[in-house]
Amino acid sequence: MKAAQAGDQVSYATLLREISPFLRRLARQGWPKGAAADIEDVVQETLLTLHTIRHTFDPGRPFVPWLLALLQRRIVDGVRKHARTHRREIGMDISDVTFSMEQANTAYELTADSKVLRSAISQLPPGQRQAIELVKLQEMSLKQASATTGLTIAALKVATHRGLKALRLMLAIAK
Repeated sequence: MKAAQAGDQVSYATLLREISPFLRRLARQGWPKGAAADIEDVVQETLLTLHTIRHTFDPGRPFVPWLLALLQRRIVDGVRKHARTHRREIGMDISDVTFSMEQANTAYELTADSKVLRSAISQLPPGQRQAIELVKLQEMSLKQASATTGLTIAALKVATHRGLKALRLMLAIAK
């Protein structure tokens, strides 16, 4: 590591090549229930962290404890990430998914829903209707819609919020 810090690219490449199997083995021990892909992610994140902060390594101190601290932090990050994502993921049977072929999906439902929505939008007060049409339907930014209407961004936000709230009520009653 000391030679790598001095700019020796060959030493740096050798270091990374030699510590990778060591990191994999220790990551597997540190996270025994982790999948192979999770372990590889931890190793790669550790190597990236090493690369990013290699300038902070003090050559007068031992390298392995410094490296192990990096690995331990990446394992903790990996376990947390795994817990976050898997807590929110829902297993799904492929038959529950809407068909990707257009003819399998009924166009009638889309047309009917679109007509109901357009009708509800037309019943909004003019300011709310204009805000919904520009910001939501035409997908203008608030800045663009403000320039078009002459309203402030804050006024557009309020009108859009109120319009969406009114639409939710109208569409809930229409069901």
